Amino acid sequence: MKKVVLAAAVLAVTAGSAMNAGSALAADMPVKAKKVVAPAPFDPWDLAFGAAIMNDYIFRGVTQSNHKPSVAVYFEPRYNVTKDVQLYVGLAGESISFPNRAAAEIDIYGGIRPTFGMFAFDFGVWGYLYPGGQCFGSQYTLAQGNCGGDIDFSVGNLGLPINGNFAKKRASFYEVYGKVNVALNDQFTVGFADYYSPNFLNLGAWGNYAAVTAKWTAPSTTFGSSGIGMYISGEFGRQWLGTSDIFYGIAGDPVYANGIKEPDYNTWNITYKVFTLDIRYSDTNLSKGNCNAFTSDFSTTNSSPAFVTPINGGANALTAFGSNWCSATGIVKLSADLTAMTNLK
Repeated sequence: MKKVVLAAAVLAVTAGSAMNAGSALAADMPVKAKKVVAPAPFDPWDLAFGAAIMNDYIFRGVTQSNHKPSVAVYFEPRYNVTKDVQLYVGLAGESISFPNRAAAEIDIYGGIRPTFGMFAFDFGVWGYLYPGGQCFGSQYTLAQGNCGGDIDFSVGNLGLPINGNFAKKRASFYEVYGKVNVALNDQFTVGFADYYSPNFLNLGAWGNYAAVTAKWTAPSTTFGSSGIGMYISGEFGRQWLGTSDIFYGIAGDPVYANGIKEPDYNTWNITYKVFTLDIRYSDTNLSKGNCNAFTSDFSTTNSSPAFVTPINGGANALTAFGSNWCSATGIVKLSADLTAMTNLK
């Protein structure tokens, strides 16, 4: 019996030693570590740029190119403070045909774009510069000194257009703005925007523009696997304006001798865009007479008693010119928009 017990003890010790040895061997075996992939470094800098050609340059329902073709370019460096906060500055240019004969618009702008979930905000300042302008002033406005140092007698720029409209040499101005886009889902987005200028188009009148927008983006499968994107968007806005300075006053008018109350108006547009082709319909509710008073359209030769308004011709006018610069129009635009981080890698 003792032999059996002793044999059992020996077997137990031997088995324990073997197990311990096995454990030791297992511990000594090299373990294959999982490959750790380092996260891609975060590059906060980006650059957006692009160019476009269009049959008409419309700004808030009013042509800026006399219903002629226009080209545009822009350049926008961006800095992403975080994935939800972006700082940006930009430089853009468009060809125009202004009443003061300026042929180019230069835009300088900058701001911040914070995003909170479905809400994408945009706050900034936008400057509109119109170099190369001339002063076209009536004898009444010249007598008041409103062209001042803008007059260059050597080039004879006091000659008025055939319709008698006049314009300042300097039309440059700036606006502060705030916008928000709300992504309801992958396809539908609505937006709200407000722009304010203390001296809109250097008219001497303050300006405030508010707008609501809506956009439907087609599903990515609409055009199969081609990668072509498509959307339809619409905008309705209202432009409020104050009273101009005396440069745009109506000589001898009992109410508007020292400046006209610039017309408030509504504007709207509908846009269809597929790939890089943008097709848009734009219109306002400005009459041809008030449009002429607001824009100082140098090209209009359309005169009629029907175009006389309190601010276009005045109380004593029998006939006045009317402008189609604010009328319904269609715009076809071909553009290319790129970002360095996405398109140039």
